[in-house]
Amino acid sequence: MNNTLRLSVIIPVLNEYQNLKELIPWILKNGGDFLVDLIVVDGGSKDGSVELAQQLGAKVVELKEASRAKQMNLGAAKSHGNTLYFVHADTRPLASFAEDIQKARLKGYRAGCYRYQFDSNHPLLRFNSWATRFNGLFSGGGDQSLFISKRFFEELGGFDSQFCIMEDFDFVRKIKKKTSFYIIPKSIRVSSRKYEHNSWLRVQLVNLYVFLRFLYGTPPQKLKSIYLKHLRYD
Repeated sequence: MNNTLRLSVIIPVLNEYQNLKELIPWILKNGGDFLVDLIVVDGGSKDGSVELAQQLGAKVVELKEASRAKQMNLGAAKSHGNTLYFVHADTRPLASFAEDIQKARLKGYRAGCYRYQFDSNHPLLRFNSWATRFNGLFSGGGDQSLFISKRFFEELGGFDSQFCIMEDFDFVRKIKKKTSFYIIPKSIRVSSRKYEHNSWLRVQLVNLYVFLRFLYGTPPQKLKSIYLKHLRYD
């Protein structure tokens, strides 16, 4: 690759006003000269997320459809960097994120992610966080914030737009068939709000069940209906 990282940060959102208030300034502050563009792809927010993102200096693209796969693909299509970094609105990358990705790319890695830790000291969530250091079957979820060469992203055809859920695991499976997948040995911070609205055991069981159904080829819409039936997001 070119020795100079040109990084495009892509954030798919739906009603994330409060998170964007923190995240956009943080990305702009710490991206430094590596940051080419910060793209917020909105899926139909009603809480002022679009207006806020524009005011804070992000490039905003409106899809009017809450589909993370389609939103991230659109953000990639509008980007100008040689490396893409996909970030969920309720995660907080490290101040060193651009330098970390630069180092990984210079080592020859075309794709990878971070470990994470929750914004909670609950012992069971600490266990979940510890498990993200392993590059196994469950690695590469969206909360771990994926980086990937733009050229490689395009070679793979981007995220499968048929996936309304599990698009991240589907895409990482494709990556691992083609190249080594690298987990940066540092932890970003992720939100525990899903666990706050549900019990730890309920989330774990639903996640495991949905993941197994995903591996056995259950259609994405059915997987989403299982999530919506058993987990609260309010």
